[in-house]
Amino acid sequence: MPPILNAQSVSKQFGATPLFRNISLTVDEGDRIGLIGPNGAGKSTLLAILAGAVDPDTGEVAVRKRARAAYVPQDSIFISGRTVYQVLEAALATAHGTETEREGRLRELAGRAGFIDLQAEAASLSGGWRKRLAIVEALTGQPDVLLLDEPTNHLDLAGIEWLEELLASAPFAVVTVSHDRYFLESTCSQIVELNRVYAEGLLRVKGNFSRFLEERQAYLESQSRQQESLRNQVRTEIEWLRRGPKARTTKSKARIDAANAMIGQLAAMDARTVTTTASIDFDATERKTKRLVEFTGVDCEIGGRILFRGLDFTLTAGMKVGLVGPNGSGKTTLLRLLRGELAPAAGEIRRADALRLAYFSQVRALDEDLTLRRALAPEGDGVIYQGRTVHVASWAARFLFTGEQLNQPVRNLSGGERARVLIARLMLEPADVLLLDEPTNDLDIPTLEILEENLLEFPGALVLVTHDRFLLNRVATTVLGLDGQGQIGRFADYAQWEDWMEEQESGSQPQSAKKTSSAIPATSVNSAKKKLSYLEAREFATIEQRVAESDERLAAARARVEQPEIAIDAAALQQALTALEEAQQENDALYARWAELEEKASQLAAGA
Repeated sequence: MPPILNAQSVSKQFGATPLFRNISLTVDEGDRIGLIGPNGAGKSTLLAILAGAVDPDTGEVAVRKRARAAYVPQDSIFISGRTVYQVLEAALATAHGTETEREGRLRELAGRAGFIDLQAEAASLSGGWRKRLAIVEALTGQPDVLLLDEPTNHLDLAGIEWLEELLASAPFAVVTVSHDRYFLESTCSQIVELNRVYAEGLLRVKGNFSRFLEERQAYLESQSRQQESLRNQVRTEIEWLRRGPKARTTKSKARIDAANAMIGQLAAMDARTVTTTASIDFDATERKTKRLVEFTGVDCEIGGRILFRGLDFTLTAGMKVGLVGPNGSGKTTLLRLLRGELAPAAGEIRRADALRLAYFSQVRALDEDLTLRRALAPEGDGVIYQGRTVHVASWAARFLFTGEQLNQPVRNLSGGERARVLIARLMLEPADVLLLDEPTNDLDIPTLEILEENLLEFPGALVLVTHDRFLLNRVATTVLGLDGQGQIGRFADYAQWEDWMEEQESGSQPQSAKKTSSAIPATSVNSAKKKLSYLEAREFATIEQRVAESDERLAAARARVEQPEIAIDAAALQQALTALEEAQQENDALYARWAELEEKASQLAAGA
């Protein structure tokens, strides 16, 4: 059977900047493709080309006869005044079947997505619920392939889990642009990275995200060896050319042509493989005060609705707090309380004297008409960073912007590039407390990794709202969780909050959860499921192979000790014994780690 979608040699550029050239990609039955790549690589554009929403400059996309593709772009926009019911009714209008059958399908789809009030205005829903509605709207046509562009950006954690379950049982193929590493790990059976570092413009690997990382590393190491070999050959040919060979013979002419071709090949490879990463380093103050913000018996109420009651919590220097909860539960409102924008309905919030807070809003507000130069340096040709002046061109380069982009308007920037502009601004504010509201939206994976490292090293306090479970698990030392029903608790990690939410929904709320200041003590693991983290899952997937390789090394080391020629050579024997001891220690450590991960995985299975 032919592919559902078949893109061949497609290219696209905006202005003088090419996004990608001669990209070929097929989507077959049952494919679960995660499309990743650095910001500005053209992932969203490629997805729109596959959907037929954008035409390529060159190449073509063939769609299998009678195949249906459904496309959900990043922004989910609905006509003002239309209800959830009307949106889905319009989407189902062309579907086969009787009116009763269409009505039943509408209510089934809405129910599975969690919509209770079908008369709610679609345009007034939160970002996460608008995204759910857009996905359900796309599914009404029973597509053969679903194309999703950053679907997790607006979904809360519960929404992401809903989408993961939906895709797990989906009868259609899926192509998803995402930077959410847990989401990629759990929903994708193939990863495609769009990146000019690859000879074909992309790398496609069958397997989950962990497998992709292994294959990518192997590819880049092989390419690096090939590049070095080519560099040595070019060096030899250049030396030969400098000696001025006479081009009177056919052999000499051929060698000169081959040398020039080789030089061009190396130059192209060097240009393609130059990689840079954003330089992120948040600036902390020199404050010695330990206690920064203290909540005592704080109630929060908005528009007559109680978001939470009785919060007792102290934010201290070095604390990394993850703030989680369903959409609309009050996470952003809690950040506003921290900033002093809102007063509590009851209780007291005390802040250290001259407390300095830096805030990253999930609303990416930038003046569309500003040039990148003015967005990065509003008051001149430089910025003051950590007490010294940095020229705007150098400051822009830290965030992967080129000199040519400085005079372009902000409206031309991608979502990830806009996020980098806002991070650049935030870094200029020395802070005791960083308040980050969904900072990971639109950031590519390399930039996410740099952000993680700097948040871990930041000496001040951090309060982080994010749906990125990998970032949350890696950075947060404590979790404040809201349930959307007026309660808030403090937890050791995201898994504890998730268990608490399940208990809340089942009505089996434990006594400890009734204390809104510490629903489940952060010092207790309680009955929380021990979930394998993303890194542990990657390690567990490969450890059996690593143990087998270690067994082989250990056997080889033992065999070497037993060789007669080694036994009679004191120096060689000592070296062989040292190697054997090292191989044995490595082998023991791997077996112990394998047993530890096996036990943790079995506990997860038992608790599921």
